[in-house]
Amino acid sequence: MGTLLISKIREEYPDRMMLTFSVFPSPKVSDTVVEPYNATLSVHQLVENVDECMVLDNEALYDICFRTLKLSTPSCKHQLLLLKF
Repeated sequence: MGTLLISKIREEYPDRMMLTFSVFPSPKVSDTVVEPYNATLSVHQLVENVDECMVLDNEALYDICFRTLKLSTPSCKHQLLLLKF
């Protein structure tokens, strides 16, 4: 769904710079089996339609929460709070 939206925005505004933030999945935090497939299949659309893509590693965010912030069970909420800084 996200790549379709990006494609439509690119069609409507071809002269605009487009920047995305993409979080790549991790087995430590993954809730769904298909997350790696979704990420892999979306990369092609990002290459075609986006000027800049900031890729965030979900496992690295998890490790920062666990090791540096000393959280025993980091959640998505903790990782999102980490990204705000």
